[in-house]
Amino acid sequence: MAKTKVDALALSIGKAIAARRQEAGLTQEQVAEQLKIGNEAVSRMERGLVMPTVARLLELAGLFNCDASSLLVESSNRPAEQAQHLAQMLARLDSADREMVLAMVEQLTNRLAKPS
Repeated sequence: MAKTKVDALALSIGKAIAARRQEAGLTQEQVAEQLKIGNEAVSRMERGLVMPTVARLLELAGLFNCDASSLLVESSNRPAEQAQHLAQMLARLDSADREMVLAMVEQLTNRLAKPS
């Protein structure tokens, strides 16, 4: 994989880690303490400067009470995985809010779709 793609992937995974950490109500310091690593190591992962290992992703998922795959899915640029991420987000909403979000997404995709 080209360095630029690896860098972009590390940044995307870092953003997913940061978002999940915040959703869990944890600080970087608390995560570092739980993982027995330095605060700077957590910061570097979240900023995409360091690519976490699979073992570290599993540890993070355990802390954030999510599947490790969700940290990867949230950072994917593949349509199928992006759809899975959207499904996870929609699952947190009640049916009226889901319908509203779907209507907005449909309007946006219709407007932004390239003519065939």
